[in-house]
Amino acid sequence: MINPRQKIRKMTLLAIFSAIIILQNLVPFLGNIPLGPLSITLMHITVMVAAISLGPASGMVIGGIWGLITWIRAFIWPTSPLAVICFTNPLISVLPRILVGTVAGYGYLALKRKLHAKTSMIMASALGSLTNTFLVLGQIYLFYHNQAPKLYAVDVKQLLPYLMGVVATNGIPEMLVAMLAVPLISTILIKLIRKK
Repeated sequence: MINPRQKIRKMTLLAIFSAIIILQNLVPFLGNIPLGPLSITLMHITVMVAAISLGPASGMVIGGIWGLITWIRAFIWPTSPLAVICFTNPLISVLPRILVGTVAGYGYLALKRKLHAKTSMIMASALGSLTNTFLVLGQIYLFYHNQAPKLYAVDVKQLLPYLMGVVATNGIPEMLVAMLAVPLISTILIKLIRKK
């Protein structure tokens, strides 16, 4: 049973995570590392740390805040021409971000029953990161591949290889960074929350 101090710590950390994800969305270079026309996101790390250290529901809340800000920014302050086209669709901008917290949080809880806690965190981080990558890019392909010649000035046959290239250049580095950072941060926070 969770004691009142632990509950207060969890609520405080949830507020801090909310502030961090808002800052990462609004302050350049805090949430994304630009690499040419693309960028490597770091915001999924915040969502997964919240999901693992505070629980899946908290991860979903932080992911929802990330997704909501992404969706709003697509209308008023887009980060790229692609954002105006794709991220105005909440199935692409909001849903995958919520599911990052869901997959990482529940993945960790399921895996730690059979594996060491750190191994479970590493695997849950990989799953959460891949959830974001494949849902965002997969839905971009699903919803917009018919419009690719007009929107992206590319042949439809070239869109899928392009998106797979994004998986290789962005998705894999994002996953590797998450697999390193999330267990380190989550282990410290879990100890802090459980501290008497």
